[in-house]
Amino acid sequence: MRTKPSCGTLSYCYFCGMLFLRRNKIACLFVIGLLFLSSCNSLFKDKEEKEPLARVGDAFLYGEDIASLINDDMSKQDSALFVSNYINNWASKQLLLSKSKINLPEEKLSEFDRLVDDYRADLYTRAYIEALVLQAQDTAVTTEQLRQYYEKEKENFKLSERLVQLRFVGLPTQFLHKDDVIKSMKDWQQKDKRYLDSVAVQFKKIHFNDSIWVSASRVIEEIPPLTSLNEEDYLKKSQFFELQDSLEVYLGSVKDVLEINDTAPFEYISPDIRQLIINRRRLDYVRKLETEILDEAIQKNEFEVYEKDEK
Repeated sequence: MRTKPSCGTLSYCYFCGMLFLRRNKIACLFVIGLLFLSSCNSLFKDKEEKEPLARVGDAFLYGEDIASLINDDMSKQDSALFVSNYINNWASKQLLLSKSKINLPEEKLSEFDRLVDDYRADLYTRAYIEALVLQAQDTAVTTEQLRQYYEKEKENFKLSERLVQLRFVGLPTQFLHKDDVIKSMKDWQQKDKRYLDSVAVQFKKIHFNDSIWVSASRVIEEIPPLTSLNEEDYLKKSQFFELQDSLEVYLGSVKDVLEINDTAPFEYISPDIRQLIINRRRLDYVRKLETEILDEAIQKNEFEVYEKDEK
């Protein structure tokens, strides 16, 4: 039978308990601290630890490695299939990589390591140089600069294909006023231009700017009955032609023609010249930049070449 403790007994137990706590206060605090740190460490680890998707040897593939590759418009099925294929491909590469490191000769592995280092350095330096070039590049090129370059290098601007100045229209096969269009295309006076503008809405194709040079291949693309086999019969200076296929009737008036190996006209080649000037400026800037970097490194004693003593 359990008996109810007396007040004296309770007082004694309370006294013993307080005495134990006071004597072991430091130990208790230490234990509590350890428990707190342990729980915090567990909490932090839960936040920091990444959930792996797959492992091959000591290599792990994590979800964040492929998160950016999954499009928002993918369905759940497509995403799951993509992830599965990616994991398999990753595993295959990792396994092949480990096999190659074991089975390839040491000299070959060393060569590949050097290539990887060179490629990494090229990527970094190229990106840095491009950023500097974009920041400092001068893309303004005046007409005078273009003309000066053209006159200086004119002999190098030879045509590799025929150029044509012409006007042409494509008419429906059932167009009722074809003769009027032919007459206006040939005469090409102000009244003729006004008439053609008034009926142009009925044309299927139209090109009236005969002051620009167009490659013969481009004209052939626009006029299907015209081919590389018959272009010399129809694309002649001051030539008027009429061609037809099952869809349209094509009327053209050729103003001028330049042949292969003729000097390219300034208006035609000027966009290329502009790009050449910009590219040359870029190369000059990169050379200047590389020289300045080396000079600065030498002045700061960050770069030096050790010369071997000749014996």
